[in-house]
Amino acid sequence: MAIRLIVGLGNPGREHERDRHNVGFWFVELLAARERASLRAEAKYHGLVGRLPIPGGDLWLLMPQTYMNLSGRSVGPLARFFKIAPEEMLVVHDELDFPPGMTKLKLGGGVAGHNGLRDIQANLGTQGFWRLRVGIGHPGDRNVVAGYVLSPPSLADRETIEATLERGLDVVPWLLAGDFNGAMQKLHGVERKAAPPPDAGRDTRPPAETPAKD
Repeated sequence: MAIRLIVGLGNPGREHERDRHNVGFWFVELLAARERASLRAEAKYHGLVGRLPIPGGDLWLLMPQTYMNLSGRSVGPLARFFKIAPEEMLVVHDELDFPPGMTKLKLGGGVAGHNGLRDIQANLGTQGFWRLRVGIGHPGDRNVVAGYVLSPPSLADRETIEATLERGLDVVPWLLAGDFNGAMQKLHGVERKAAPPPDAGRDTRPPAETPAKD
C-alpha cells in the first residue's frame, strides 16, 4: 500500500494565503512546483486538483476550496471516484501542539479539535488515513487560537515552517513506494542508510491533464 492522494488543508482566498492554517496548501503548492504539475479547479471535487504520473499509476494532489471545516466534501468524492483507500491518502495540516520546525508523520488517531480533519474523518467514516502534522506553535491561550491560526506567522517562523515543508517533500519518494517506516525515520531525524527507492520518483512523461469539469 502506497500513497496515491496528497491533500493539503487550508482556506481559499487571497486573504488566507499567508495564514498559519494554510500550511497544507503551501505543501501541495511546493510539491506541484517541484514536479511541474498543474493544479486546476474541479467543480465536482470542490477543489484544485493535480495529477502527477508516477510508475505504477498516478499521484493525485488536492487543495479543497470548501473552507477548512468542509474539507471532507472535497476529499470524499475524489477518493471514492478514483477508488483511493484511506490508508493511501496523506493529509497535510497545521499542528498547534508542535512548534515551528517540527513535523510528524502518523497514521490515524484523533483530530485534536482540527475541523478539517474532523470533516474528512466524518466523510470517509474512518480515522485511518495518514497525516503530515506541520508545527505552527501555540499562542499559549486557547481563547485566541482562532485568530492565531488565521493570521500569518512571523518572518522567522515562516522561514522555519517552509524549511520543514521542504523536509516533508524529501520523504515523498518513500511514501510513493509504500515505505512508511523509512519515511518516518528520515523525517523524524533518525539516520537511515538505505537510499530512496529508485522507482518512487516522478515519471518522465509530461504532466497529464486533470479530468474535464462537469
